[in-house]
Amino acid sequence: YGDLDISVLDELPPGRQPVRTRWLRPVERERAYAFIRRQVEEGRQAFIICPLVEGSEDSDAKAAVEEHRRLQEEVFPDLRVGLLHGRMKGEEKDAVMQAFSRGELDILVATSVVEVGIDVPNATVIMIEDAERFGLAQLHQFRGRVGRGEHPSYCILLSDASSGDSVERLKAMEETQDGFVLAQKDLELRGPGDFFGTRQSGLPPLHLAQLSDVRTLEAAREEAKRLFEEDPELSRPEHRPLREQVAQFWHGHGDLS
Repeated sequence: YGDLDISVLDELPPGRQPVRTRWLRPVERERAYAFIRRQVEEGRQAFIICPLVEGSEDSDAKAAVEEHRRLQEEVFPDLRVGLLHGRMKGEEKDAVMQAFSRGELDILVATSVVEVGIDVPNATVIMIEDAERFGLAQLHQFRGRVGRGEHPSYCILLSDASSGDSVERLKAMEETQDGFVLAQKDLELRGPGDFFGTRQSGLPPLHLAQLSDVRTLEAAREEAKRLFEEDPELSRPEHRPLREQVAQFWHGHGDLS
């Protein structure tokens, strides 16, 4: 992106509210439930996100089907708890979302199916179980499901992550709501993958600069632009070594690491 002009939209759309984000440990889950209940008592609604549809012997992650049953029977027996996941038929999903949009459900237990395209202004809380299992982009998209109305909104990240990239992601979510900052952080943590291939993460074979050196890349772009305007063919004597380096690089023989 160093050689491209871009337009930056860095403001919230009209009517959108900032979303306060907190990372809690699983042992604090009851606190989160109590907060959700208070929000519902004030007339608001909530999302609870699970990484799986159904439980698996190979994973102890929260599953939407089992969590919906447990929450409705044990935690919120007096509230209206709905279920939404990708294995449901289209008409079933539509019916659940319409009921939630009309305020006929207090809490919606869902999977990543609600990541985009959901607009319920009265929903003010989203609690994400096993948040370390999601990438920054997904977490930011989930957070965008709330804060769409006039009421203060909240995102609760439940995770027992203790080290590594997971902690970095969760801390970043707590510290900023700026999608550009989060995208940059995600790029630093995961790498961009192959620009001309199929890998969507990992470090590329390009070693010209660190991907976090945004200002350096921008300065290099301006310098390259100036040089191109003055000597587009790099024909001046002082530019001939650079011309040779560029030619070698584009033919796959240069070593600029």
